Amino acid sequence: MAKNFVSNSQESVRMFKSSFLESLSKVHYFVPIIIFLPVILVTSYFAYDRQIGVANYIWLFLGGLFVWTLTEYIMHRFVFHFVPKQQWALRLHFIFHGVHHDYPSDAKRLVMPPSASIPLATGFYFLFNALLPANYIFGFFPGFILGYLFYDISHYAIHHFNFKGNFWKRIKQHHMLHHYQDPTKGYGVSSPLWDKIFNSDFIKKQNG
Repeated sequence: MAKNFVSNSQESVRMFKSSFLESLSKVHYFVPIIIFLPVILVTSYFAYDRQIGVANYIWLFLGGLFVWTLTEYIMHRFVFHFVPKQQWALRLHFIFHGVHHDYPSDAKRLVMPPSASIPLATGFYFLFNALLPANYIFGFFPGFILGYLFYDISHYAIHHFNFKGNFWKRIKQHHMLHHYQDPTKGYGVSSPLWDKIFNSDFIKKQNG
């Protein structure tokens, strides 16, 4: 397999001539929490206000978490790793995900910038609201967004922290193999569940 360029520098490579566009491509890892934790709280309050019930809220919340894991896998595998042929489309591919594979330690490009995350979250909100019964979005969406936050923050941690617990060591190993061994496998970041289901997992050595 041909080796791609990989830099372990934590510095950010410049992608745009425009300083404004460049600023939109970078974000501190804590920013998604500042933006989306209030979304979780507000939608959860609306679930209470609209009286969807505790039991409904719990299973909808867990359903949102579960659907996020599949969404994360599908987007990473079929959107972020779709490599087009047109030059302009290749440029977009590099901006959205290729830069992360070339510079995986770039601390400012490890979580999704608000310029992308807010439009995506808004689109998913209206999609799920159209599919779910009335007011069920207020139980489902906070779980979905919590799943996204777990993915974003754990992605940053995977690239910058050394873990001691076996669970986090396995999560980190899974993602590092995706970066440094085979980018056509290991699309799950916060969980390898769907890689196992869709046969895109790595054969990992077991510790004896």
